[in-house]
Amino acid sequence: MKKFKKGLIGVMLVTGMVAVGCTAIGKKLEQVFAIQPNYYIQTQTNYPIERQYTGMGQYAVQSQVFPSNDARFKTYKVWYPANIAQSTKPFPVIVSANGSGSAYQKYEPVLERLASWGFVVIGNDDGTSWSGLSSSQSLAKLDELNADKNSIFYRKLDTNNAGITGHSQGGVGAINGATEFANSRQFKSVHTASTTKLPLAQQLKWDYHINKISVPYFATAGMGGVDAGNGDDKKSGITPLSSMQENAKQINSKKLNVMARRKDADHSQMLYIGDGYMTAWFLYTLLNDANAGKAFVGANPEIKHNGLWQDVQIKP
Repeated sequence: MKKFKKGLIGVMLVTGMVAVGCTAIGKKLEQVFAIQPNYYIQTQTNYPIERQYTGMGQYAVQSQVFPSNDARFKTYKVWYPANIAQSTKPFPVIVSANGSGSAYQKYEPVLERLASWGFVVIGNDDGTSWSGLSSSQSLAKLDELNADKNSIFYRKLDTNNAGITGHSQGGVGAINGATEFANSRQFKSVHTASTTKLPLAQQLKWDYHINKISVPYFATAGMGGVDAGNGDDKKSGITPLSSMQENAKQINSKKLNVMARRKDADHSQMLYIGDGYMTAWFLYTLLNDANAGKAFVGANPEIKHNGLWQDVQIKP
């Protein structure tokens, strides 16, 4: 029954967006899928690197909320290491793009946990993030704070060493945020979870151009029916394997490109269940953390022989 309900809700996500718009259905889903504090304790992990980076990092975390001054959404929220004022080095930053009808309030524990690993993370409450505009604005907000002499963030943010992550519609937003704006060049790493497949995205008027990605890119999705669909029906699924393979094929960059699907997970779970490898990804691509990099590179990348993950493709 639980699996049926998860599948039904995932189908509602897509059909609801087409029929009545993404905001109304998103608000209902926000209540259903709100992530609880300490969620990561119950996340199954198979191997040491995934296990290490699924938990909390070494930094205590604080946060602040800022008005957006934009009619489309109200606020930004920034999570940051509590010792930022004493730090002699700026922290890399990560921008989060929301799924349909969602806001950062739905998954604050995910963003707080990510900040505990030494990142400054920004989210917003834009429920229609596909264009990447609010992600571009989030990065610009961090630039503004970094230049403000009265801000705790003054000269503490490495905004030219930025990562971006997004789930579902937010995956589209992350791709567009990293490719379509003047400040897109500041993004040095991209992660997406359950990105809406291109034909469906185009049907919803959420176009994206995966071939424009020129930085390391890590794409994940679940193997449950809502993400994967029915293999015999090419029109089914939000992020089927065929979509992930086609997207990977379109990337011309010689930078690291990783694709993987998580077993025993579906669309909604992908918002958090791959956090260990997402964290390792940003630690490696933004901070050159050699231990985290062992998940993806070297003679025997951990993710390739982790039984919780399948269809792993690593290029070049």
